[in-house]
Amino acid sequence: MKRAFLGWLAVGLIAAFTSSVRADDLTLKSGDAAPDFKATACCGTEVSLETFKEAQVVVVIFNCNSCPVAVAYEDRINELAKNYQDKGVAVVVINNHRAEDLEAMKQRAEDKGFVFPYVYEATGDSARAYGAKVTPHCFVLCQDRKIAYQGAFDNDQKNPTEHFVTDAVDALLEGKPVSVSYKPAFGCSIKFRDNSK
Repeated sequence: MKRAFLGWLAVGLIAAFTSSVRADDLTLKSGDAAPDFKATACCGTEVSLETFKEAQVVVVIFNCNSCPVAVAYEDRINELAKNYQDKGVAVVVINNHRAEDLEAMKQRAEDKGFVFPYVYEATGDSARAYGAKVTPHCFVLCQDRKIAYQGAFDNDQKNPTEHFVTDAVDALLEGKPVSVSYKPAFGCSIKFRDNSK
């Protein structure tokens, strides 16, 4: 009984700190040009969309170290990057969280063995430009760097049966239209450094 109660309490606490991005709240629509960004990677180098100019597809994901939903997706994001790194796909993960910094991110990247650039952008300008409000929030960009898909990584945090990001990437690599261009992103609200939403 106590274990069940604690389980429901944990679910309730996570729900209290999470939200989703509705279609009418989107800043960018399918087919819009992806905004450029400038961020600092864990190794100290500057990263922008130009960094990935050779990639056929770029996956931009807004995430952080501390959100339980974000943490739940770290391994899946890393697996995506591993599986597609030799297929012309670049994955970059941007952290805008005010309570985190490059040192914490570097440690996380080392502990988890990230194969993608994990970058920090303290102002939050990149998340605002893309309209990212939660972690994780995913954007799949075609070769022309237009939005082909945005939203959730997949349809379930624990046992997904639909793989939105992977399906979008596969379609673009095959020269096919992306059948699903939007699914609501769900996770913890991004806490910007200036406290704005």
